[in-house]
Amino acid sequence: MSAHRPETIANLREAGYVFLPAPAAQATLQLDVPGLEALRESWERLPRDTYLRDGGRYRARRHSCFVQTLAPVSLEAVPHRPHWQPTSYNALHGGLTRWFEPIEPQVSGAPAWRQLLLAIGEVFAQLQPVARWFIEAHQFRIDTADGIGRPTPEGAHRDGVDFVAVVLVARRQVRGGETRVFDAAGASGVRFTMRERWSMLLMDDARVVHETTPIQPHGQAGARDTLVVTYRAQGFQAP
Repeated sequence: MSAHRPETIANLREAGYVFLPAPAAQATLQLDVPGLEALRESWERLPRDTYLRDGGRYRARRHSCFVQTLAPVSLEAVPHRPHWQPTSYNALHGGLTRWFEPIEPQVSGAPAWRQLLLAIGEVFAQLQPVARWFIEAHQFRIDTADGIGRPTPEGAHRDGVDFVAVVLVARRQVRGGETRVFDAAGASGVRFTMRERWSMLLMDDARVVHETTPIQPHGQAGARDTLVVTYRAQGFQAP
């Protein structure tokens, strides 16, 4: 266990979230950064999200599901399934059965990818001991080709899972995109902008709500790429 991990877990337990700058994320999770860097080009091939109810065309994504077993440690992809959330957690897109193209096999099968998901799951298991996690992984690109891009068109929200990880993969030629995390039971919160590749935000979904403000173009081909990974103990969300 990394020397940074107890501090990470303590902060998560105390505040319900922790932001890890890239060096801290690398040390805490023992990330294979060169291996992750090799996966970045896959964000160039994300299909357009056709479910946006605000009529926008600013989001592209892929989605796949996995099961992580904690003892013995394993990560297995499950047959492709839709993404579903209740309206109580997502007022804009809740209740929709959304089928997205799966994450490419060369990405989901890469050792660096598997190590990342397993390491995050092991951190969350320090707060909530479980036999297995049901994981949904989302590759997102928000672009500014049509002007404004909205990372969270549903606004401040929870995801209906146990824990959430938001990993910044790339950010270029944009302004805005401030991340906001607030106590779900009060008014306290923090605001910051994720700028470093492989920095990440870890959250206890029962305790905090989160959102990211719209991005605006600041040059040509502006985009913000993220990996969002959710962990849930009681199976995948379904109607």
